[in-house]
Amino acid sequence: MSDTSLKSGGWHDWLITNEPGSRRQARLGQLYRQWLALRRNPAAMAGLFIVLGLLLVAAFAPLVAPYDPLVQSLGERLRPPSSANWFGTDALGRDIFSRVVYGTRVTLVIVLLVVITVGPIGLLIGCAAGYLGGWVDTVLMRITDVFLAFPRLVLALAFVAALGPGLENAVIAIAFTAWPPYARVARAETLVIRKADYISAVRLQGASQWRIVWRHVVPMCMPSLIVRTTFDMAGIILTAAGLGFLGLGAQPPIPEWGAMISAGREQIFDQWWVATFPGLAICVVALGFNLLGDGLRDVMDAR
Repeated sequence: MSDTSLKSGGWHDWLITNEPGSRRQARLGQLYRQWLALRRNPAAMAGLFIVLGLLLVAAFAPLVAPYDPLVQSLGERLRPPSSANWFGTDALGRDIFSRVVYGTRVTLVIVLLVVITVGPIGLLIGCAAGYLGGWVDTVLMRITDVFLAFPRLVLALAFVAALGPGLENAVIAIAFTAWPPYARVARAETLVIRKADYISAVRLQGASQWRIVWRHVVPMCMPSLIVRTTFDMAGIILTAAGLGFLGLGAQPPIPEWGAMISAGREQIFDQWWVATFPGLAICVVALGFNLLGDGLRDVMDAR
């Protein structure tokens, strides 16, 4: 389509046309249609708003937080919520609102490190098992079943106990326990895709098995993987918070939400705000990822 017709018809008409003039226009049109469908889902937009808010708060934490999250002031310990301290103060006099704000950075670091680790691993294992079949499928899926046999938090606790407490080890432990569902989803998609006519055509052209898996099977599995990843982020956050609550995740004085709840559990009846606001932060963020994942599933799943 020429620039003149693009200007006269507008971007909307150019993107939703049923006769795209290029592969780039077709891909952009598909993304635009998905965005329009997502925008019509109020729950998904609420989830997107929460996730974007989390990203903005993490990016501009020094501007949002009124105090240093690590500075102690024993003379102001366990102050209730007020205009000076919106969420009150903890047992060491630190501003809870500032610590919750900076805790978004810790949460995002854990989520991103786990996702970029387990996503490719689970995708490749699942696609290889589904496409190659035979003994490869048997071996890979039995290994996957071993990991799925244990609850995620229990298995993560075992890994952290072996590696030692700390943020890095917590990320490794969560990553070791989070990849099996991705492999299962990718395998299920691959079992359907490998019977498609275009896969047979590529195979007749002489393409190797690994080229078919990497260039033709993996891209078709990406939508389901993205939806699964969005849903799984809530579970990753809860697992990280659970490790932090038990003292096996991020170590003090790092402002991590699970560790903050653990520090306030002894004052839960008298100074309820110490544990309540970090818990609400976990609840809201987990809800946001679940709502967004539900909307993405409706948009990206062709069925």
